[in-house]
Amino acid sequence: MSSRRQGREQALQALYAIVVGHRDPADALVEIVGDRADSEHRAFVRDLVLGTLDHGPKADAAIAPRLEGWTLERLPTIDRLLLEMGVYELHTHPETPAAVVINEAVELAKKFSTEESNRYINGVLNGVAKETSRA
Repeated sequence: MSSRRQGREQALQALYAIVVGHRDPADALVEIVGDRADSEHRAFVRDLVLGTLDHGPKADAAIAPRLEGWTLERLPTIDRLLLEMGVYELHTHPETPAAVVINEAVELAKKFSTEESNRYINGVLNGVAKETSRA
């Protein structure tokens, strides 16, 4: 697993612990990433977690119109977090190709969510990427 892929997975786990487990973000990051990871990896995970939390309302505004027949509230928590993290990365990390951001979110959905999740996560994030001229 690449360092970035592992970082995204750890960010998702930390976000889940924060949102569902009501953990303090700093505590969740230390627990999940630990202190053995190099500083660049820790910084990447921290940026994804804190950025996703801060960027949540903007991400939700980009996601909601693309949820055909769904609402944000009805989405599985993992899917909503993956979408918010993907939108955050698409909006704030132009150095990362949109295809990479989308593929990573899809792969995490395959690993942690339902059988159908990867398809609509792909569709929603592709729509966001096209709107932001990142596709």
